[in-house]
This record gives sequence, structure tokens and C-alpha cells, in this order.
Amino acid sequence: MMRTLALRAPTCFALALAIALPVHGAEPRGRTEDDARIVHALNRLGYGARPGDLDAVRATGLDEWIRRQLHPEGIDDRRAEERVASLATSALPVAELRKGYEVPRAARRAIQKKRAEMGEDVSEAEQRRARRQIVREHAGDMKGAPRQVVDELQQAKVLRAVYSERQLDEVLVDFWMNHFNVYANKGPERFLVGAYERDVIRPHAWGRFEDLLLATAQSPAMLFYLDNWLSADPAATRAMPGRRKRGLNENYAREIMELHTLGVDGGYTQKDVTEVARVFTGWSIARLRDGEPRFVFNARVHDRGDKVVLGRRIEGGGREEGEQVIRLLAAHPRTARFISYKLARRFVADEPPAALVDRAAETFRRTGGDIRAVITTIVTSPEFFDPAARAAKIKTPLEFVVSAVRASGTEVASARELARRIALMGMPLYQQQPPTGYKDTADAWVSTSGLLARMNFASDLATGRLAGVTADARS
Repeated sequence: MMRTLALRAPTCFALALAIALPVHGAEPRGRTEDDARIVHALNRLGYGARPGDLDAVRATGLDEWIRRQLHPEGIDDRRAEERVASLATSALPVAELRKGYEVPRAARRAIQKKRAEMGEDVSEAEQRRARRQIVREHAGDMKGAPRQVVDELQQAKVLRAVYSERQLDEVLVDFWMNHFNVYANKGPERFLVGAYERDVIRPHAWGRFEDLLLATAQSPAMLFYLDNWLSADPAATRAMPGRRKRGLNENYAREIMELHTLGVDGGYTQKDVTEVARVFTGWSIARLRDGEPRFVFNARVHDRGDKVVLGRRIEGGGREEGEQVIRLLAAHPRTARFISYKLARRFVADEPPAALVDRAAETFRRTGGDIRAVITTIVTSPEFFDPAARAAKIKTPLEFVVSAVRASGTEVASARELARRIALMGMPLYQQQPPTGYKDTADAWVSTSGLLARMNFASDLATGRLAGVTADARS
């Protein structure tokens, strides 16, 4: 038997404040220091405790629970995967997504023609009606609207966060998706993001940073998002009769140094940005408009001249130049520190202890960028378990909503409303346009409107006013 969860109003506000804000001072009465460490680990290395989790970790021991979370491949996660598998688009390759959910080209042309005929005086509502009518007329074998693809991506992320036993794995995948951010609302990107997370981020999340960096650099999602697929040696394109002239694009070159590796103060110059952009000319996408997109190196538009990056001479050649720069950036001491700082900030505090960052960076350098080793250094450190760390982070909207659902023991039949509430709190999943991704520091999320949205959500969760979210009558 199922029923909606109903709690008294004071409980709603208590739930909102307890989950939204760090708690200072003594631990709750009756909770031991060992229990406090467990709760802290469940909150920081996952999306919060469910009913019964504290007892379960007590039984296995916190050290063993952390060890298992650091090796998620050994954890049975069928429950979460079965939930995600119920979403029609969750596992489809890009070609199948476009075939079933992209507005046909003929319909797009008809929409453009209709818009021109209607003129500027027609209301937006009328334009939308006309567009829907045209899409219906040209729908053919469409299985759903394009927005369904992103909608189900968002639901899948929430469902995994709620139900996965591999909690640290989900947190880490979210971290890397923000670190290597792409924007789902840019052109065909909505059809690329799912494969990007599934085939690029997840398989490399625990491995060598260099491998992860290379995989993202060659991902159609990243190549399209930062426009590198269009970057070409201007001289090469001028020599191609009848071809559209293209030029050097520095977007990816700038972001791979500023956001992905060295950091904004990483010691590179504008000249380095230009040289790296020259290195990556010709790194492009095959079959972007039809079929299954894949990385391709287009030698015809590559700048074959020698380059100098961070003082290192890169001999002109081909695709191997980009791979050489990837290795150079991944092994740079500033990259070791920047990545270690960001991971320590995510797991410990908005301003993590310098000594911890130093040790994590040393682990990064010593192991050749072994991500698992760096995270182990951080999450088994005295700084991670310091009582001050328990009050050092504010939850993002994703963390807040998921931890509230987990804490309340509710059952999620549909995650659509949960994803919508996360968006209302300022974090529409997969839709952060700047390449910085969403911040995980308090300044981004502490505001009057943000806290009000959290309290409204907690109230609606506690009184059963969230569509698709219910509680077992025995809970």
C-alpha cells in the first residue's frame, strides 16, 4: 500500500533547514562521534543517508564502506540501472536519438518559411501554435519531441543519485560533468550529451586524468560545444577552391588550460592559447548531421607549422601534436594542484586546507594523475574527518533535493518534478551555458530566493504535493 508523505508544517521547515544549511555546534543527543563521522561521510561522499543507512554502515564499519565506495565497480547497482532503463531515451546511441526525436529537416524549413510569412506582429503564442502544427504534419516516425531527450537525461541523473548504491561514483561523475561542462541546449548538443556522460565521463572518472582529458578532447560533445570542430588553418582553407573559408577558433584552447588543467592563474599566455589552438586544428567530428558522430582528424585543415606551448617546442605534424599537448598539460605541476584543489574543495571545504591540497597534488604527481589515488588521499585524510569540515559546505540544488528525498524515505516513480524543482532553484541539469559548469561553493547558492525555494520544496515534499513522489505506508 502506498500513500503520500504527510508531515506537520514545523517538520517541513526543520527538514529544509537541516538539509540546506551546515550545522554548527554539538552533535544531536544520543549520537556518538562514530555516528557523526558516518553521517558526514554519507553526506559528503554521497547524496545523504536513507532510513537504515546509519545502521548499515555501523554494521560494516565506516572504513569498509569508504573502501567499497572507492571501488564502485564491485557494488551491485542493478536497482538504480533498472530505474534508468525505464526511460525511453536513456541508452540510445546518438543516431537513434536523432532519428526518433529530432524535428525533421523539412519541418525546420517549413517553420522558417512560416515565420517569415507571419511577420513580426504575430504573437509568440501564435508562432508556437503554428510551429507545433508544422511539426505534427512532418512528424512521420518521430517517437517524441526533442525536449524529451534532455528531460529524460535530467530524470536519469536524479534517479541515479537517489537510488544508486555507488554514491561516491555518482558524486564524482557529477563533478567531472561540471569540470568538463557542455551545454545541452546548443544545437544538436542535446543528442550528444547522453553519450558524452555514458561513454566518456563514466568510464574514465576513476582512471588516469590524462586519459579522461584526451577522451573529452576527442568527444563530439566537447568538440561541438567549444567549436573546435570548425577550427582550421586559415591558409589551408583559402587553398581549397569552392569551400567555405574557415579560421582559427581559440575557444577550446583557452578552456583546456583555464578550466580543464592549469587553472586561470596557470602561467600560460595569450600566445600559448593561440599556439594550442593551432595544435588542435583539424580535430573535428565525422557524421555530425547524420549517423553516429565520432572524432576525426582532418589533416587538410591542420596547421602543419611548428608551435611553442608553455616553452615546449611542438614539431609540426598531425594528430599527434594534440596528443602531445594533452600529455604536457596533464603532467604539469599546476594541473596537479588545480585538480587537487577542486577535488578537495568538493569533498572538504570551500577553502580546503592548504596542507591537504599539497598532499593530494603530490599524490597526483607521484601516481601520474591517478584519480582514485588522489580521491583516496582526500577522503581518508584527517582534514576530511575534522569536525569543522561537517559545517563547511552548502548543498547545491541537486544535492539538496536528492538528499531530502533520500532522508524522507520517499519512493520516486517519476523524477520529472524533482528535476523541475532543481531548475527552479537555479540549477537546470545539463543546461549551464558557460563552460565553467555549476559552482559547488556557498556563494552560488545562498540567497533569499534560493532558501525560499528550498523551504517550499521541503514543504511540498513533506505534505505530498510533488508529482511522482510517494512514501511507503510502513515508513
